[in-house]
Amino acid sequence: MLLALPMCMFGQADNKAKQMTKFEEFSSATGKIVKFQDYKLPNMAESFMGSLETGIRTIMGGTSNAYFYRIEETETSRTVSHIAMIEYSDLVEINKALDKLCASVETDIAANPDYLENKFRTVDGFEVGYYINKAKASWFMKLERYTSSTVFVKNQETLVDAFKNAQAKIEELKSQNK
Repeated sequence: MLLALPMCMFGQADNKAKQMTKFEEFSSATGKIVKFQDYKLPNMAESFMGSLETGIRTIMGGTSNAYFYRIEETETSRTVSHIAMIEYSDLVEINKALDKLCASVETDIAANPDYLENKFRTVDGFEVGYYINKAKASWFMKLERYTSSTVFVKNQETLVDAFKNAQAKIEELKSQNK
């Protein structure tokens, strides 16, 4: 019985281990050559000061390619950098979710809650959404699952345009790489 206890405790520790993202899984393949190719997109304005760097990263590895939307909050003297790498199929789902979030934001504001948060989360832990406080919606993204990496975007249009443009760019790249 006492011997089983350490094994149970070890099993619980394993469950709390950091889960790899789709980007980490695809880019960490061993035994093959992997090529990274980046394409810059316009920066995304933040709500206070500054902007987030964005782009598309294509990973070419043998018989298949993977496409990721990259959003980076660059390192400053006060913060470390945070990067979201959003795989194409997740990007498509995020754009669908943004359509639904945009359709509901005015209704949520009209309900006049003390506080309300409405968001979408991918399997990799990226989050996008808004919160309402004092009858005002503020849009945000959480770039990484395991860190304090929440950033606030200038407005709804900035966010939607950036994500739609990223999906369009990936679709253009996919059609060129056939």
